[in-house]
Amino acid sequence: MFDRGSWISLVPFVVVCFTAAAIGSLFTSTSINSWYMQLRRPEWTPPNWIFGPVWTALYLMMAISAWLVWRNASWPQAGLALALFTVQLVLNSLWSVIFFGLHRIGAAFGEILILWTMIVATTVAFLPISLLATWLLIPYLLWVVFASYLNFRIWQMN
Repeated sequence: MFDRGSWISLVPFVVVCFTAAAIGSLFTSTSINSWYMQLRRPEWTPPNWIFGPVWTALYLMMAISAWLVWRNASWPQAGLALALFTVQLVLNSLWSVIFFGLHRIGAAFGEILILWTMIVATTVAFLPISLLATWLLIPYLLWVVFASYLNFRIWQMN
């Protein structure tokens, strides 16, 4: 369908990643200026405006990373890695549903630990296929470590 060497073949990966972002955003946007603002949060909580640009960059890097794996390997080689990528992407959106949609801070913390595990698994699976794809996931992994600790502290404080 797409020439693997063409930049146009990146488009479906961007669409899929930003669709996941949009799903999460639907749940976040309904609570960010109401329920979330009423929570006690650590003093080091970033301002709300920072999350949009950070997540935009991370989703773009995720899309490029998955695309590089798809582009650099045949389906038998890349299938498991891309399946892990898909699972972590679903878990990423699910966290917003649990935290912002359902207001279940503790359950969201448990879910984000599973998400973190799947990001690690995805990163490891990408390594033999593309070093660049692996490196593109590192900022995402680090951000989720930070988000996990923030989620934990909010849970403790509320």
